[in-house]
Amino acid sequence: MTANRPLMFLLLAAGTVVTLSMGIRHGFGFFLPPMTQSFGWTRETFAFALGLQNLVWGLAQPFSGALADRHGPGRVLLAGGVLYAAGLALMTLSSSGVLLSGSAGVLIGLALSCTTYSVVFSVIVRAVAPEFRSRAMGLTAAAGSFGQFIMVPIERGLIDGLGWMPALLVLAVTAGLLLPLAAPLEKAYRRAPALPVLQGSMLRGMRDTFAMAWQQRSFRLLMAGYFVCGFQVVFVGVHLPAYLRDHGLSGEVASLALALIGLFNIGGTYVAGHLGSSRPKPMLLAGIYLLRSIVVTAFILAPLTPWSVALFAAAMGFLWLSTVPLTNGVLVSLFGVRHLGMLSGAVFFSHQVGSFLGVWLGGLLYDRTGSYDVVWWLTVLLGLLAAAANLPVREQPVPAVATQS
Repeated sequence: MTANRPLMFLLLAAGTVVTLSMGIRHGFGFFLPPMTQSFGWTRETFAFALGLQNLVWGLAQPFSGALADRHGPGRVLLAGGVLYAAGLALMTLSSSGVLLSGSAGVLIGLALSCTTYSVVFSVIVRAVAPEFRSRAMGLTAAAGSFGQFIMVPIERGLIDGLGWMPALLVLAVTAGLLLPLAAPLEKAYRRAPALPVLQGSMLRGMRDTFAMAWQQRSFRLLMAGYFVCGFQVVFVGVHLPAYLRDHGLSGEVASLALALIGLFNIGGTYVAGHLGSSRPKPMLLAGIYLLRSIVVTAFILAPLTPWSVALFAAAMGFLWLSTVPLTNGVLVSLFGVRHLGMLSGAVFFSHQVGSFLGVWLGGLLYDRTGSYDVVWWLTVLLGLLAAAANLPVREQPVPAVATQS
């Protein structure tokens, strides 16, 4: 993909935003053991707060995306950086489950809605030529994986070296780096070809656009598949360290596993974005969900060793966020770029409902049964259903919505 210098700066800035935003949150699973031990919580208490984070993120995402569509990403990203830093800092004072749900749940959930894919992609699809969009989104999604690869071992090292409370304060300062990155994305948004100005109430426009999109069977099936994506990745991301610890494996193995997921996802998301430029995206999505079910099944049935964990992490990592550029690419094919921020946020809400259930059920069923087995097998079943849901999706433009490609 060729690119001029402004476009390269845009992709660098967008990638850095996603690297920081996604990278920090991927290490939250390491705070589960020390925080639950310090405050005497059950795992469900911690899991509920992170589940709420994902749910708030999903609920707020259509609105953050719509604001970026209408007014540009600058102020949205600035608000997200402030909320992220505040949420991390207030986690250190969250001595009860209610306070943790407010800081790690509500504040960081709102922050993520302002600093992740829907807002960033709303700029990229306007600034990048149609033939390169899928690859550009793949590169940006890969940056989120790079953030996981870099930040996960850093967070574990901070907890081991400083303790969980100072580690959160260091991460709060790191989240503040999101603030200066708002400027280059806002500049790219203003330089992109102008689209028709949206008139009238934002809420009414969101309602009308979503109603038209909901009439499309492909949109509904895409939402169903993304629900499963959220369930799978957040359950694994949050509960895998505790699962490995329960089975006698060290924290180093868990840290390596999450880092490998991030490392291999760099390649997976880029490959998915590249393939999405020339091959049917729904077929690729169906293949990804099917492969996830196969990988999880093999992991459950194989003896649990550091080598099996590493192989699982590498395979799952390659499939981790590869759904992101493909799902957003289908949305652009269906509806164009005018409302991508909002519609991407609407589909992402389904993803986050799945995320909430994945992380919460993981904690709840563990507390009730003493095992994660039921949730592991549920991820397998849901993956098969998601593969079947994506096969009928069609990438045919919808004239009533796709007024600008």
